[in-house]
Amino acid sequence: MLSYKEILQLFEERLSAYSYGEQPQRLYEPIEYIMSLGGKRLRPVLLLTANQMCQGNIEEAMPAAMAIESFHNFTLLHDDIMDKSEMRRGKPTVNTKWNDNIAILAGDTLLAKAYEMMNNLPAKRLKESLELFTKTAVEVCEGQQYDMDFETATEVSIEEYCKMIRLKTAVLIAASLKMGALIAGTTKEEQNKFYKLGEEIGMAFQIKDDSLDVFGQQAAFGKETGLDIFTDKKTFIYLNAFEMANFETKKALKEAFSLQDKTRKIKEVTALYHKIGIKEEADKRILFHHNAASQILSSINCSQESKDILKKIIHTLIDREV
Repeated sequence: MLSYKEILQLFEERLSAYSYGEQPQRLYEPIEYIMSLGGKRLRPVLLLTANQMCQGNIEEAMPAAMAIESFHNFTLLHDDIMDKSEMRRGKPTVNTKWNDNIAILAGDTLLAKAYEMMNNLPAKRLKESLELFTKTAVEVCEGQQYDMDFETATEVSIEEYCKMIRLKTAVLIAASLKMGALIAGTTKEEQNKFYKLGEEIGMAFQIKDDSLDVFGQQAAFGKETGLDIFTDKKTFIYLNAFEMANFETKKALKEAFSLQDKTRKIKEVTALYHKIGIKEEADKRILFHHNAASQILSSINCSQESKDILKKIIHTLIDREV
């Protein structure tokens, strides 16, 4: 049975050997650039891990893992344009290094290539896998739209926020796990367990991301910290801070968010977040989803050895600083 590191290495080798194309250079060079920046490769590794847990053939599941990672990077390219992000994984974003138009086309091509990769799946699993992939792709776009809608909304509830991150982040992680199980030919019941497991992991992952944007170290995080504060993004941190704050602190938060100076705004809001204890609240919610994921994992019918591999991945995600 392959370990987490061995699965990751196998995927990296397969990805590095794949050519997305060569000409026109200004289309394919940015694709090679974004795909070579690394990252956690969370989604393909989860897909291959689930496939192994269900005694599948990892080689048969590899095209789906490649497709999931290509699709994920497509979303990152477009997200960076919408968020006007300048850094991704510690390097300039494609829209910064080239321009928005090139980043859009590179993202579009990655999406098309993802479907091309999916067509290399075993015929008996292709229809169901494509249906899951397409449904998930649409949901991710829905989540992104909700996220953008929240930017101008005067009020967003925590329930609405959770719905948004479920779509924007959690469903792709959930689909990765389910697809790995699906390709292995396991039962619908087991596939659905993997999906629910992925939803819990995804919720914890995004809340952790929200927390790291405020409290993480920029050098480790790989992108500019405090950007969510500067752009008034409705994150778990933002919404819960306003809900938990007393009258005076809430007033101070509103004043801090109205500041135009970027450095001062981030510094003052962060100080108020510390005063409220919002990091601890985020940690509690992350632990809640982690515990829910652990409970679902324990009910899945597979060897304890394979469960331990997935447990290690989940633990790494929860305790990460990047």
